[in-house]
Parts: sequence; structure tokens; C-alpha cells
Amino acid sequence: MKRRNFVKKATIGTIASVIGADIVFGSVMPKGYQPLAMQDPDPFKMFDKDKGMVVLNDKPWNIEAKAHLLDDKITPNKFMFIRNNGLIPENIDANKWTLTFDGESVRQEKTYTLAELKSKFPQFTYQLTLECGGNGRSEFDPPAKGNQWTVGAVSCASWTGIRLKDVLEDVGIKEDAVYIGYHAADVHLSRDPGKEPISRGAPMVKALQEETLLAFKMNNKDIPIAHGYPLRLIAGGWPASVSGKWINRISIRNKVHDGTKMTGTAYRVPCNPVAPGERLKMRICVL
Repeated sequence: MKRRNFVKKATIGTIASVIGADIVFGSVMPKGYQPLAMQDPDPFKMFDKDKGMVVLNDKPWNIEAKAHLLDDKITPNKFMFIRNNGLIPENIDANKWTLTFDGESVRQEKTYTLAELKSKFPQFTYQLTLECGGNGRSEFDPPAKGNQWTVGAVSCASWTGIRLKDVLEDVGIKEDAVYIGYHAADVHLSRDPGKEPISRGAPMVKALQEETLLAFKMNNKDIPIAHGYPLRLIAGGWPASVSGKWINRISIRNKVHDGTKMTGTAYRVPCNPVAPGERLKMRICVL
């Protein structure tokens, strides 16, 4: 890791300035000792992942499985890929967690506690496939920007939650509703509270599908923090970016959602096939 090389070459004063505090007894610190604040975190321990997983990025965390680790019928947590766009939220209190529905096409803005969602609506369990839209990117020629996923950004876990359509029926949606957009508690890498790391969505036909869940359990246990605890969307069969983690608000839109990474060319593909490297001169479609 680059941090280790920095520590090896840095002076006590330089390290102290990065940490933002004086290093007590720095003058007698053993040669080669690495202060705790500068040590690389162990993602395998933090996220309960198998040592065979591959870390592609730590800002934000992006971790994939090797192909031979994905043989299980139901993917266990230790082999599930992690794809983040921002920083994992801290100090989550599930007892105070709420989910708000708003937007141009909602009949009434409404907020539910997590406890209300669990008790008011019937619960369902589905085994659903989630796959990062960038899975296989390392094989692109010419190369594409972003994390160079091989084939390990895919999983098929068992998810338990409530159907999004049941909650939408309780909230009430207008006839002009065409899309949903999610908002979440993760933090932008810049730590700017005014910026969302990602805010994607799905057409109403997908939102109203029976297998589209507001999930709170993964493989019969509370969803691990890295996978969206305490509440996330699960929209199996679509790019996993649609299955927002740590969600606390869903907007019912009268247009295609225009949140972060829903505009421009983000998560879009040509509507018709093109040759590798060819400059696009045609319409592109939302992925």
C-alpha cells in the first residue's frame, strides 16, 4: 500500500501533520514502527471476508471474489463482493432509522421507522443475483476507466425484507409516476455533506416488481454494514447500483431520476452494438 511507503520515508513531523496531532514520545519511537493512525486497515477482518478476496480500491472500498470462490448455491458473506461509491456511514442506530418517501409523484410525503416497516408489511425472502455493472471491465479492449473488475463482482445471496410495491401502495403514487430514485446515508469521498456519492433509481415497472425488496436481512442475518445495514434496496437482475445501500429516502419521480450517476454517460450503453473503441454517434440507453 502507498501509505506504508510514505511512513517508511516520512519524518516524525510529517507524520504528525498528516495525523493532525503530536506523536507522544516520538523521539524514542523504534525505527520502522508504524503509528496506529497510519496503519492500513485490514478489510478481511473489518468486513469478515475470505483472504482469497481481491481488494481493488480502499477509497472507496471495492472488493471482488475470485471465480473459484463463487461455487455456493447461496453466496455467503465472506465471498460477497463490495462495491462502494462513497464512505460507509458510521454510528448507525437502527432504532432511530427512518425511510422517507417524497418526490413530484407521491400523493403524500410519508416517513416510516424501520420497526414500522418490519411490522406493518408482510415479509418475503428471495434468492437474487446482484452484479456490478462494471463486472468484467478488466477484459475491455480498449481499456475502460474505473475499478478493473475481473469476474468476481457478482453474488447470489438470500435476501429478506418487504416488497417495495406494498409500501408504495400504502404511500400512494400519482398516475404520472415513471421512476424512483433512492438517497442514502453514505458519505461523499470529499466529506462534503451537500454531495451524494450515488443516487440511482429504476423505472416504476421495476419498482413494482414483486421481487424488488426493501431488505434488512441477508442470508437470514442482519445485513452486514458493508452491504447496506440496516436497510437497502434489492433489485435483482439489474445492475447492482440500482440496489442502493443504507437508504433513508426514496423519491417518486415524474421523469427519469436525475441523481448522481444517473446523468450524462454514467451507467449507459449504446442502444445498438458498436465496434470496440468506436466513437459514439448514436443514442445511448440507461443501464
